[in-house]
Amino acid sequence: MNFQVRGLGLDKMKLDSPQSCLDQEEVEEAEEAEDQQLLEPEAWRTYVERRNALREFLASDLSPHLLKRHHARVQLLRKCSYYIEVLPKHLALGDQNPLVLPSAMFQLIDPWKFQRMKKVGTAQTKIQLLLLGDLLEQLDRGRAVLDALLESPDPRPFLAGWALVEQRLTDLSATMDSFLAIMVPGRLHIKHRLVSDIGATKIPHIRLMLSTKTPVMFDRKESVAHQDWASLRWFVTLQPAAPEQFELRFKLLEPRTQQERTHGGVIPVAACAFAVRNLLPSRSYRFTIKRAESYTLVYEPWRDSLTLHTKPGPQSAG
Repeated sequence: MNFQVRGLGLDKMKLDSPQSCLDQEEVEEAEEAEDQQLLEPEAWRTYVERRNALREFLASDLSPHLLKRHHARVQLLRKCSYYIEVLPKHLALGDQNPLVLPSAMFQLIDPWKFQRMKKVGTAQTKIQLLLLGDLLEQLDRGRAVLDALLESPDPRPFLAGWALVEQRLTDLSATMDSFLAIMVPGRLHIKHRLVSDIGATKIPHIRLMLSTKTPVMFDRKESVAHQDWASLRWFVTLQPAAPEQFELRFKLLEPRTQQERTHGGVIPVAACAFAVRNLLPSRSYRFTIKRAESYTLVYEPWRDSLTLHTKPGPQSAG
């Protein structure tokens, strides 16, 4: 634990000694007594109560641990894949399956209108991610301002500006509520009917929702390169109910000949592992993994990549 002692050279003190702890407590008590002398008893009680309330807010509603978790969550959302889910209005998100939601539902939807809604979904997703980043910055700045206020040595400005502090606390609570609401992908704003006029046939009631799939990540411990091939493994944090299709790409880095410039490819894979053969020894390759293209995909801003170096061949070793 580090202590800051005003007016003393830290290099001349052993801060981990029992005496230094006592000295620090005495300094804090002296400073508190000095602060208390600046105020009347009633004002001092008010100051202590408000200061404790602010401390409690920062420790619970806006704690560093909570903000760190939100930062991690936003980073994850920036790597997710976003899809349009087409649901009958009586179903909840995640309930759809081939028995409940037959493929005939897509046959009723106008393809051109659906493509237009995909563009709306892309724009809405980008806006939500930008808003999440902006709101999180506001929460970080708000906490920094309140932290600085708690560190202020003079209690009088703290009391004089309490109305502004209360307003800031209200604003930060509202910002947090907005942040939590936007964090969950929601319903798409539909301005046009997706189902064309189909005469006497009853038009089904459908709704569109944005949904996410967690990013595909290489298993960096299990993915290894050998002399002329590489064994690759990847995973998805939340396993889907149905098997997924993936797209594995590989490319030779720093090609030395015109022929080597074409040394690469795209491989469709229906599993979470694959062995890439016929690689060159003692060379670096970049591998990327993503989900296979889907009709309902609206936004996929990120894909995982991994660089591996193949082992030397017999001639190189000799």
